[in-house]
Amino acid sequence: MNEHSELSGDPGVKRITILQGEARASDDPAVEFSTILGSCVATCLFDPVAKIGGMNHFLLAEPPSGRDREAFDEHYGLFLMELLVNEMLGLGARKSRMKARLYGGANMRDTLAPIGTANAAFARRFLALEGLSLAHEELEGRSARRVNFQPVTGRVRCRSSGTAEPIKQKPLARPQSASGDVELF
Repeated sequence: MNEHSELSGDPGVKRITILQGEARASDDPAVEFSTILGSCVATCLFDPVAKIGGMNHFLLAEPPSGRDREAFDEHYGLFLMELLVNEMLGLGARKSRMKARLYGGANMRDTLAPIGTANAAFARRFLALEGLSLAHEELEGRSARRVNFQPVTGRVRCRSSGTAEPIKQKPLARPQSASGDVELF
């Protein structure tokens, strides 16, 4: 288990799950954001002076080059990174003070395209282009992660699944009793 800062187990905490395609920001000291990641990436942004933070969770970095790159699609990092920054600015954060922590971007299986690596590279590139400071990252590898983030304090706990190698699945065998005709209609 890999942990980065210990978070309180306070029962008064409002835990909010951030799903794929979501970005949320808060200045409420009782809020804790949580998400689970594989190849997806979550960005935790924090303004330590304003005590405002936010988290996003994106599935893919950018729309394919053949698609309208300005089209609205909440599953792309391009949209969700901008949305997160704008939500924080709306609460009173300043971009010049924002610190970022990046998590996820795992390549869970050798047989799949390295989507996690592409997501991680996009997130790093976005921060650099926008002048946002990268304070910490736990990206790539092969492990799933659970991330808990307190937006007001900027504290994060990241737990890894500990799986060092991708899971090899055996194909399912057809049972001996499975025989007969199939009627399609």
